[in-house]
Amino acid sequence: MSVCIGPFGWGVSLIEQSLTLPCGHTVANRLCKAAMTEGLADAHDQPTDAHQRLYATWARGGAAVLLTGNIMVDRRYLERAGNVVVQDASGMAQLRAWAQATHDSGSQLWAQISHPGRQCPRLVSWTPLAPSAVQLKVFGNFGKPRATTEADIQDVIQRFANTAALVQEAGLDGVQIHAAHGYLLSQFLSARTNQRQDGWGGTLANQARLLLEVVRAVRARVGPRYPIAVKLNSSDFVKGGFTLDDSVQVVQWLNAEGVDLLEVSGGTYEQLEFFKPQAAVAMRDSTREREAMFLEYAKSIKAVARMPIMVTGGFRTLAGMEAALAGGHTDMVGLARPFCLDPDFPARMFRGQLERLPVPEDRLVLGTGYWGPNSPSNGIRSLNNLCQAGYYYGQIERLGAGQLPLPGVRPLQALLAHLGKDTFRALRRKLFAGV
Repeated sequence: MSVCIGPFGWGVSLIEQSLTLPCGHTVANRLCKAAMTEGLADAHDQPTDAHQRLYATWARGGAAVLLTGNIMVDRRYLERAGNVVVQDASGMAQLRAWAQATHDSGSQLWAQISHPGRQCPRLVSWTPLAPSAVQLKVFGNFGKPRATTEADIQDVIQRFANTAALVQEAGLDGVQIHAAHGYLLSQFLSARTNQRQDGWGGTLANQARLLLEVVRAVRARVGPRYPIAVKLNSSDFVKGGFTLDDSVQVVQWLNAEGVDLLEVSGGTYEQLEFFKPQAAVAMRDSTREREAMFLEYAKSIKAVARMPIMVTGGFRTLAGMEAALAGGHTDMVGLARPFCLDPDFPARMFRGQLERLPVPEDRLVLGTGYWGPNSPSNGIRSLNNLCQAGYYYGQIERLGAGQLPLPGVRPLQALLAHLGKDTFRALRRKLFAGV
């Protein structure tokens, strides 16, 4: 832990200070590599050597916690082919090796556990599961979902608990329950996707019931000393969806459930707030604190939360991170995409050698005007989002193969490569695993 002249004078940088969670677990600093889907699993949905190389590389950078990408609780429904699935002990050796590689390089490994709900692509399932039969219409990529029955809901609850217990047994250091970005638990929270009129819908209390039941079931399986985090939208940013007021209320209910860390994010596949481009321009001191895209929303949540908060999305300067921590608006800083291009940046940032993180997003668009990121066409905006996603998926694959990042890839080239590889992974699952 260095002593240097930081944004607030002499002393230890705030981002380097440790944090003890309500369960008693301590993390070494306030920086977390937030979850990014890896797509590196084998044909049987199990971790591979690429996971070990990737996370060892990231761990050497010095972030206290590395969150996995979506670890799925049910191999019938994936966010994408290539997801790791943990629903039984068949991949325990690979999970242990993944955790050990991360520990050996200096970081903790937490599992983000998730169910995609209707955001399960046709390549994986033509009939995904959702609160109600409301189809996601994005490029025709998603089938019409089947509304969950009571038996389905109870099965989902037990699957989350089972997956949490298995990753704990494998030596991972914590779990994060994914209830954001339009996945299944997030879908239950939103009146736009949850049109039920039974005990699981109709009112916000009923809509939040599945999330609360999942948290309780996970806690019952992992015990009181194991960290449980929740990722929650501050808002869906779509008409009729989950709002900031809804989020504040759900956090108040979560206060009673023993949650150790709450990650604040936002958006769904219909409105990908976390892929909005940010120009790499110099900021005035007065605006640095607000550089994180969800920070203003997090302030309202922080006012009622009794657990530590992590804000992810948009932090690009050390001064901005320090200001957010100093202002009490967040307790941890979540970063994702910078790890894909500069995996060593935390160590250099802690040493005072790096003030601004790489931000290539302003170049990862198809063009300007109508074809740019602010196009009035939802289709063009979605295509730009997919190009960005493909770009970062490609960087993750390179790091997993032990290669250096390749920043100069063109947007459409990255997208086409990603689509081809995901199609191959899906066909491989069907051929070799019969899924």
